[in-house]
Amino acid sequence: MPPSLQTVVRRMNLRPVAGTGRPGVLDAAVRWVAVSELADPTPYLEGGELLLTTGMRMEGDLTGYVARLVRRGVAGLGFGVGVSHEEVPPALASAAESAGLPLLEVPRETPFIAVGKAVSELLAAEQYEEISRAFAAQGRLTRAALRPEGMHAVIDRLAREVGGWAALLDESGEVRHATRGAGLGVVTAELARRRGQPVETAGGGAQVGAARAGGGERMPASLALSGPGEHVVVQPLGGGARPRGFFAVGAPHAFTPVTHTVINAAGSLLTLAMEQGRTQLAAERRLRTAVLELLLAGEGERARAVLGALGGRLPEPPLVVLAAGAEALEALEARAFAALLSTGPGVADAGSGGLANPAGSGGLAGHTGATDPRTVIAIVAESVAEEVALGAEAPVGCSQPCDAAGLRNALDQAGRALEAARGRDGAGDAGRVVRFAELAGQGLLGLLDPAAAQAFSAAVLAPLTAYGSRADLVESLRAYLDSNGHWDAAAQRLGVHRHTLRYRMRRVAELLGRDLDEPGTRAELWLALEAARRGATPASPRGSSR
Repeated sequence: MPPSLQTVVRRMNLRPVAGTGRPGVLDAAVRWVAVSELADPTPYLEGGELLLTTGMRMEGDLTGYVARLVRRGVAGLGFGVGVSHEEVPPALASAAESAGLPLLEVPRETPFIAVGKAVSELLAAEQYEEISRAFAAQGRLTRAALRPEGMHAVIDRLAREVGGWAALLDESGEVRHATRGAGLGVVTAELARRRGQPVETAGGGAQVGAARAGGGERMPASLALSGPGEHVVVQPLGGGARPRGFFAVGAPHAFTPVTHTVINAAGSLLTLAMEQGRTQLAAERRLRTAVLELLLAGEGERARAVLGALGGRLPEPPLVVLAAGAEALEALEARAFAALLSTGPGVADAGSGGLANPAGSGGLAGHTGATDPRTVIAIVAESVAEEVALGAEAPVGCSQPCDAAGLRNALDQAGRALEAARGRDGAGDAGRVVRFAELAGQGLLGLLDPAAAQAFSAAVLAPLTAYGSRADLVESLRAYLDSNGHWDAAAQRLGVHRHTLRYRMRRVAELLGRDLDEPGTRAELWLALEAARRGATPASPRGSSR
């Protein structure tokens, strides 16, 4: 803060003459010293100055002169005696008292330049003090960033530095860490407005989404928000055009230039930690892929050796393999081991907390050459498989429990289960999980790709569904096969005479060009009928039998 008028008065032994009776009037900040003998110096002033004059051109009524100075916002008027006037003109003192303008007498022995130098020194000292405070605060923030809980520690320290609250949000806008009293409502509303997204407040959490999502406004380098009794600053984190997170700071008072410097320093430290964490995370992903390849190749000991050298370890059997789309990688990682912002890593260790869960209850997630590039897998302990799979919020295939030697077979099981999960009618159910055990319980059809099964069914049954007779050949064929080829049982089930059923089956055989007595033919037709029933394929009746 600039020096107060009271400080200048005491330092230069100035004598208050008029306009200083109101409480706090001498607390006005002096931003500079100006000297002028003009009848109207206000065009050359900015406000906040201590104006010095000898009154060389002062005469008559000085009310207008004083009024102009007050309107301009000068901090005070210093009158040098012993040059043009031996004392302060009574008319000037009267006008200053009426207008509430601090009027000070400057002794003859006090040069105006000395007053200017004194104020300049006070301003420089204040600026140096502000810089020192900012450097000290930056040092405390840096030390906080080096702590194990790094990013969270920076947020906690920042809240104390600004005398308010602070919060850390990830790229999706989820609040990862916040100090007590954090008022994120205004932050959530403003960022959601800029992106044109609805505000989500379920569970008290703030969801602000990704910057420019949905064609919203671009996030500025710093967003200042002010409300009744609160001032808030929001800054994006990350070195690219798209923010990878946000942090918000709030206080009941306006932020000073020093505070803004401290906030910017915190943003730099948080961005550095995040970028270093992402670089380390990319390297760790490559290592995890290599470890996954070793495990699937039956090189369990080598995989353990690699992880052991990096301070991690594999989960203990029984193990489960999960398969999901590539878009679920980060979600699988976040459940299989701690994610970057959840653990709040420091600058020195800004990774994911290790390649594997230190407790051995987590797992590994990543790409592998044994699967489609669009598919990622996770090898996890059976005890956490359910939690990890549901946390992916995407279709997931889950293998049977196995040991390290059975991982390759488990990978095939997870892949088949994923195909089934993707093919199920689960609109709006992004987190559906299919276990291989469920497919085994559905028989052979459960092991087939749903889309392929539907296509097979439609192709096989097409001649029957296109048949123009009123007789329902598809349902007749189903009844015949369900009755194991027993004419009487099938006819009774359909409510027709067995000779009618025999005629229909001859027609089915002709249309399909197949021998219905062949076991292979019956198996294929049964699969086609079952696929049609489960998927509501075009195998719908053309009419009803009599």
